[in-house]
Amino acid sequence: MLFNHTPTGLSHTFDDERLIADTGLIPLVKLAQDTGLPTAVADRVHILTDKGANPGGKVMSLIAGMLAGADSIDDMNRNRTGGMKHLATSVYAPSTLGQFLRKFTFGHVRALQTACDQSLQRLASRADFFPTRNDSSTPADEMVFVDIDDTVIAVHSARKQGSGHGYTGVRGLNGLLAVASTTSSQPVIIGNRLRKGAVHSARGAKKFTQDALSTVGRLPGVADKRVVLAADSAYYNSDVAAAAKSAGAHITVTARMNPSITKAITSIDETTWTGIQYPQAIWDEDNQEWISEAEVAETEYTAFTTTKNPVTGRLVVRRIPEKNQKKLAKAGQEGLFTVWRYHAVFTTIPADVLDTVQTDKAHRRHAVIEQVNAELKAGPIAHMPAGAFNANAAWLALACMAHNLARTGALLAGGRLSKSRAPTLRAKLISIPARIACHARRVVCHLPTHWPHAHEFGRLWNTVFSPPVPVAT
Repeated sequence: MLFNHTPTGLSHTFDDERLIADTGLIPLVKLAQDTGLPTAVADRVHILTDKGANPGGKVMSLIAGMLAGADSIDDMNRNRTGGMKHLATSVYAPSTLGQFLRKFTFGHVRALQTACDQSLQRLASRADFFPTRNDSSTPADEMVFVDIDDTVIAVHSARKQGSGHGYTGVRGLNGLLAVASTTSSQPVIIGNRLRKGAVHSARGAKKFTQDALSTVGRLPGVADKRVVLAADSAYYNSDVAAAAKSAGAHITVTARMNPSITKAITSIDETTWTGIQYPQAIWDEDNQEWISEAEVAETEYTAFTTTKNPVTGRLVVRRIPEKNQKKLAKAGQEGLFTVWRYHAVFTTIPADVLDTVQTDKAHRRHAVIEQVNAELKAGPIAHMPAGAFNANAAWLALACMAHNLARTGALLAGGRLSKSRAPTLRAKLISIPARIACHARRVVCHLPTHWPHAHEFGRLWNTVFSPPVPVAT
């Protein structure tokens, strides 16, 4: 970027009383109001002090700030700048919102999560979170995948309640998330828990799995689809498998390498290994197969045989040639024969629904939850704003609700923004400058001219507001 002229100074003399920095908040906040989120919070969250007055309005202020990019309590002040006061009511100061959050108990956090789940169900009736593909090529396209995983949210103070050094070695708090998606849709967050930083990944996973599967089962568009619970090896235990089975869901979970798994892998016939589409794979047109270093095979396997709830399913194994020459040289095997690294996945999906290759591909898409973790850490949970543990737990619940609102707005806007990530949505759909004007006792927002996303924003606006408010394009 080049400038023709360099400013000689700065002066704060313009009138910003009618300027709005984040016009995209208007339809998204209206969407949250239409789903009854403020009312649900007011009905469920009862803080018996003056700091708990009007909880619905305070929650909406927090969510609006998060949608606009706030990652701390002080950042909530952007809701009160410029012309926002002409459009919004009950916009609270950051200090008031901080005092409100610090009054939360564990029961208040659970009540807030319930209110957000109730609002999510109504959001799902406004936007199709799990569309049915007419051009479906595999049964996996008609499945709803519920991915669970935890992430360490770094903090920089030992005074934060619950902070500790977890499996990453970083001081922080542990956030457990569950997201639901299909192969053709972006993930929405259907469950969240904040835990101590030093907690084991699978702590409380059984109850969390039950709640997540119960929530996704109530969402529109799920009843006619198979639900599959996907997780990594930290959740490879009989409790999680039993919770999925009782909810009528299949599982696909990375298996830990133990003597039983190793024995099952060695029993696989060498002729059954099949090449798969993997980085640097080549498709052989003559033989109609992939020429790939990575190969997959499967065998029948019964997991958790030492517990009260053994589960019989399939062990799908992916193997990749070992590239670590130092390890091979140390073992004295360099150049003698191919040494493989094995990755086993235990699944209860029937083989006549997904074959070996399709099952492996379906499980690898579990990485979608890592993108959700990255989006949240690039936004509202870049910091845990309070010293009180329950205040941070409420902050995480509201951050997840803000993510779902942004995802719903993207689906309603359609076009190029329907599958965009949270930072892109914030830049192109929310952070839109506008100027307020009044005409015939009506408030008019003047948006930028030659704006490339005017059609998407107009579609979102007219979908949310009924009857539609005129949008000039």
